[in-house]
Amino acid sequence: MLFLITLISLWLNGPASNDPLPWVKEVGARTVPTKKTVFATASYGTVADGKTLNTKAIQAAIDACAAKGGGIVTFKPGAYLTGSLFLKKGVTLHLDKGVELLGSQSLADYAEIDTRVAGIEMKWPAALINIIDQSNVAVTGEGTVNAQGKPFWDSYWALRKEYEQKGLRWIVDYDAKRPRTLLVSGSSNVTLKGITLQQAGFWTVHILYSDHVTADGLVIRNNIGGHGPSTDGIDIDSSTYILVQNCDIDCNDDNFCLKAGRDWDGLRVNRPTEYIVIRDCVSGAGGGLITFGSETSGSIRHVLARNLKAKGTGVGIRFKSAMTRGGTVEDIYLEDIHMQSVGVPLEVTMNWNPSYSYSTLPDGYTEATLPAHWKAMLKKVEPVERGIPHFRNVQVSRLTVTDARRAVMASGLAESPLENFRLNDVTITANAAGEVDYGRNWTFKNVVIKAKDNQPVVVKNSMGVHL
Repeated sequence: MLFLITLISLWLNGPASNDPLPWVKEVGARTVPTKKTVFATASYGTVADGKTLNTKAIQAAIDACAAKGGGIVTFKPGAYLTGSLFLKKGVTLHLDKGVELLGSQSLADYAEIDTRVAGIEMKWPAALINIIDQSNVAVTGEGTVNAQGKPFWDSYWALRKEYEQKGLRWIVDYDAKRPRTLLVSGSSNVTLKGITLQQAGFWTVHILYSDHVTADGLVIRNNIGGHGPSTDGIDIDSSTYILVQNCDIDCNDDNFCLKAGRDWDGLRVNRPTEYIVIRDCVSGAGGGLITFGSETSGSIRHVLARNLKAKGTGVGIRFKSAMTRGGTVEDIYLEDIHMQSVGVPLEVTMNWNPSYSYSTLPDGYTEATLPAHWKAMLKKVEPVERGIPHFRNVQVSRLTVTDARRAVMASGLAESPLENFRLNDVTITANAAGEVDYGRNWTFKNVVIKAKDNQPVVVKNSMGVHL
């Protein structure tokens, strides 16, 4: 009963800085590898010339370290070309300043594994660095992981051009196989600290089906040598008790993103993303400072994002889903956020990017002979009501925005209005104020929106939304 009263009080009053949400102290890795025995990769035959493929030598050092109960795998300064590496229990992969891991530009160096990509379980290339079904693992240091992703960007754009002409925009992201940079999957007590990651072929850091993971002080730079498609920064996917802090991301899609499965397949898996803290972070270029979705099928809840900054980001706070996704996004607290020159500080949509979000098989294809992931994407969500997403109980406090294009763009559905959004101590200057469509019970306290066109926020099809 006391816990229930606490939750009700938190929703009514918000989390005070000296009285955090009850679960906040539980997030992040609870243990880190403690053994200090050093396993120098040079002893296993690595060559730091940036050209010799070192996958087998580095993996041999990792395996030897794990076989001895753990320790630290180290590198001499230099550039090390490698394909997929698989870390194991008790191992710390340490990259000192001056050490650079270079991702192979050949897909043959990334073995296919069973995983989930963009909300669908399927076979996909392993990441450059993989922590799969492990515990007590760390990646640390001031070195760099350069995924060298440009060839994968180019192959994606070529395939997309071909697929769009065939009416297959919805499947191109799944057929254009591109390695992620760092994957944490099915794992617990994982620490990622200090490293720089750049030029991801696809998503940069993907935390999937995992719990108690800390990402601290990561620097992500994916707009080097071009602008890679779908090069998200950090994706937290059907995972729990995750801490992200002190990170600095400049990418070409969502910077910090929470996901939980897509459509029929995501509803089948039905695993939430919950108990997440993202704090003291910065974003530059990218689709969203913090994004919820578009994969919402397993639900996203119990999130605290605090002390975030965005400059030049496309969208600040972004909620996106589709009418075949389902799931509920709720109990979200966003506070102490500063944005400059963003497109839209607050964007909410349940019908995001229809050409990508909805799967329709064009004429000339026989469904029975399609790949398994095509079939999963095409399987209908029934009843259709199960595919309607819900967004509710969102609180935004102490938000300051300058030089935005539009202050708010929020659209619910007649059958699923945006419920119980609370905006406290918000100041936004923008070219236009924007609109709220299908909202219900929005409250505003000390909210100032200064639009250059001197027009107010347009409120349509809503109840209890009064600026």
